[in-house]
Order: sequence, then C-alpha cells, then structure tokens
Amino acid sequence: MSEKPKENTSTEVGDIGLPEDLARADLYGLIARLFHRPPEQDLLDQITASIPEGQESQPEDAPLLRLWHSVVEVARANTAKAWHKEFDSNFISVGRPNVVLNGSFYMAGHLNERPLVEIRRALELFGLEAAEEITETEDHISALCEVMRYLIAGDDVEISNLTNQRVFFNDHIRPWYDQLCDAIEDMPEMHLYRPVAELTREFLAIEGQSFDMI
Repeated sequence: MSEKPKENTSTEVGDIGLPEDLARADLYGLIARLFHRPPEQDLLDQITASIPEGQESQPEDAPLLRLWHSVVEVARANTAKAWHKEFDSNFISVGRPNVVLNGSFYMAGHLNERPLVEIRRALELFGLEAAEEITETEDHISALCEVMRYLIAGDDVEISNLTNQRVFFNDHIRPWYDQLCDAIEDMPEMHLYRPVAELTREFLAIEGQSFDMI
C-alpha cells in the first residue's frame, strides 16, 4: 500500500457535535486545514453557515459545541485578510515563530528530533508518505491531524482502524497538544486562533478520554 494523505478540501463543518466517525474525521480535517494555512473566505463562509445568524445561543452542557460557536463567531466577524495576518505574524518566521506547530519542539525541545523519526517510522508501517507539495515535516499538527483523519475514514480497514487511531494519537499527539494550545492562548495578540486552539484542546481531550475507554 502506498497512500498519501490528502488535504481535506470538503470538510463538512456543520456536523460538529455529532458522535459519528465521519464527524470526527471532518473535525480533524478542519483543524488540519486551519493550521496548515490561513482560511480563505470560502472556508470562513462555510464555517459561518453552519450556525445561521440569530441562532448563536451557546449550549452550556455541550462544551465542544459551545467552543464551535466561538469559532463561528470569529469567522463571521473577521475577513480572510485578518486571518492571514494573524497566521503569518505568529506561525510563520524566518527564525523561530511566535508559536511552533511541530510536536518535536514540545516533546524534545528542538525541531527535527527523535519524535519526528518515530512518526516517520509509524507512517512507513501504515504505508503512508507526505504529499510532494507539503513542505511541513510530519510532526506538524496539520500533518498529524490528517493522518488521524485517514485512520478514521480510510478504506483499508487493516490500516484505518480504532487500534491504530489510539496508538498513533497516544504516541504522537497526546503528549504535546496541550502545550501547543497553551502557547496559542498565551499570545496576547492572537485573537482569531484562540478559539481554534480552545476547540482543538477540547476535541483532543475528548478523543483521549474515548481511547482510554477502549
């Protein structure tokens, strides 16, 4: 098997809050998309359309859905240009950016360290490789979320199954996602990606809890 995880270009953002695996895969795909590059206006429009104006009440007993409402609010209130500016100012840099999106940095203290080697070994076992147009290393949060999306929604049940999801998540995402979300939330000038980080944290915490029950 030789598969390349493909970027999710048809994320169904309206299914947030549903328990089905398809909704999980879609949310992983959306998180991957938002951290891979800033959203264009069509994606922002799709996000805002998931909750029509006038229906913005936030259910207190559904944390994930409440946080999704927050993402919808910032998507509705800010243009793609504003998202691009915040993304480029904080995630892109010739040197070290304000916020690093790579797991090796949080797990080993430096980029391109052992965690990246271990991720590449796991992907090799799955028969996966990075697409040629992808410039980020495999420990980037977007790449890891794309792998999870594939492990949930892929057609090959020998690869895309719950066991591989649990192992990959526990080994390569769970040890550091809290630190990433902390780094985003601690940046005073980050306003648009703060609710994205909060949604990411809550979703991945739910994922961890679910895998613990297996």
